[in-house]
Amino acid sequence: MLYNPKRIFKKSKVVSFILFTSFLIPIPFFHRNEANAGLEFQWDGNPNFKRLKWFQKNSDKRARNTIFFFLRPFDRKADLLKINMNIPKSFKSTLKEEKISLCQVKIGGFDTRTKCIKNIPADIEINKDNTSLDIFPYNPIPANKDSYAVVFKVFNPRRAGLYQFQSYGQYLGENPISSYLGSSTIVID
Repeated sequence: MLYNPKRIFKKSKVVSFILFTSFLIPIPFFHRNEANAGLEFQWDGNPNFKRLKWFQKNSDKRARNTIFFFLRPFDRKADLLKINMNIPKSFKSTLKEEKISLCQVKIGGFDTRTKCIKNIPADIEINKDNTSLDIFPYNPIPANKDSYAVVFKVFNPRRAGLYQFQSYGQYLGENPISSYLGSSTIVID
């Protein structure tokens, strides 16, 4: 009797299973799975918390980044005289006044990019320990249908994590106390 190797592969389910799985096991390692969630959780939901929209161009650690903190029309009640941003202490990045700007912005979407349309002249002051930023526009920011943004051009911090920036604004005609505009939570991977 002659030995027929074709018969062994047809009848032996174990051999065919081993050959088939040897091709399937390395397939997940060729594809890098990155899950970018579009969902944000808050465990202790505070009814006074207001989420502001933001956009960043690069979320990698220690990378050059441009971050837009948006002030959309429904985020403002009246003309803004002053904007104050509280910067988290753990956001260890070098902030320079010349790398921070205020502009009228076109918010991008699926087929367009986010970009500044017109720069708004403003005085920018950063406190000594980089935990607060004050922006004084030369003319009040109007409460119209245009969107505005505070733009940071920075290097991302060395540590990955979530960083929450609180924004406050002083309205035209009100008392000199700033009121809460909202919070932006950026992600560094």
